[in-house]
Amino acid sequence: MSAYKVYITDFDYYDNEIEKSILEPIGAQVVGLQCKDGKGVAEQAADADALMVQYANITKETIARMPNLKVIARYGVGVDIVDIQAAKEKGIICTNVVDYCTDEVADHNISLILMLARRIPMFVSETKKSAWHWSETGRPVHRFTAMQVGVVGFGRISQNMCRKLQALGFPITAYDPFVPDSVMESKSVVPMDLDTLVRTSDVLVLQCPYTKETHHMIGRKQLDSMKEGSILINCSRGKLVDNQALFGALTSGKLAAAGLDDLEDEPAKKFSWSADDNRLFSLDNCFITPHVAYYSEESLIEARTIAAQNVRAVLLGQEPPNRV
Repeated sequence: MSAYKVYITDFDYYDNEIEKSILEPIGAQVVGLQCKDGKGVAEQAADADALMVQYANITKETIARMPNLKVIARYGVGVDIVDIQAAKEKGIICTNVVDYCTDEVADHNISLILMLARRIPMFVSETKKSAWHWSETGRPVHRFTAMQVGVVGFGRISQNMCRKLQALGFPITAYDPFVPDSVMESKSVVPMDLDTLVRTSDVLVLQCPYTKETHHMIGRKQLDSMKEGSILINCSRGKLVDNQALFGALTSGKLAAAGLDDLEDEPAKKFSWSADDNRLFSLDNCFITPHVAYYSEESLIEARTIAAQNVRAVLLGQEPPNRV
């Protein structure tokens, strides 16, 4: 009989061998489920000592029905899908993986910025129509040194991204109420309040967690205040941006383009989804990737390894590397 029951609520990688290699030696049985919307977790994992979570919502109600639960381990950085307070009240430790995809997300942001600042997809589209002049896309292109990049959130990923963008000549401004101005200034980044940042940026990049306070932080009001012909980049949670308001800003021509790595409806958490569900897919100036900014083969291995190590530590009565 296994000493511990560890359930992986959902996963989109090939197997659970990395997790098993770390947890089976301490007597744990690792069981992979596919409850990516969180429904059915309490029923299928009622005897869990540990939950490892990719996309599933772990609610107060789910936690209350799992009497043996000792740890909830998120595979990623964000923990908005776990009711942390409910877990704390039950004495359950929550962990995440803090620093596994810093380069990947920073580089994904940069790739979208460069692609859209140079209007590469638009030029490619026009050449396929036999057009061969820079004016064919209908928008001017500016040198990087003339384009202000405004960053919302100044954590590890943003700092990594800003350092690389500065090497390309972009002037950087940032807003983060939890980071002192002196930290930004020490990295040659100009601190700015949010309204001014939104209003003055040529490229606005969102790199912050999803909370009640950041829900739809970019809505109609903010989009209306943005510079004519500016670019929006969001490789954080999709719900930071009001998708309907963004559709209006892109179709009206207010924004030149947008690059998104997730949508408000979060397709990864659904069993049934179609691009027809979101009008942004109908636009030629909106570029959407399937929540892959975090992904490289190396980052995926690192995330799975650290998440399993967090679980192992808690089950053995030790302090986990990444307690939330």
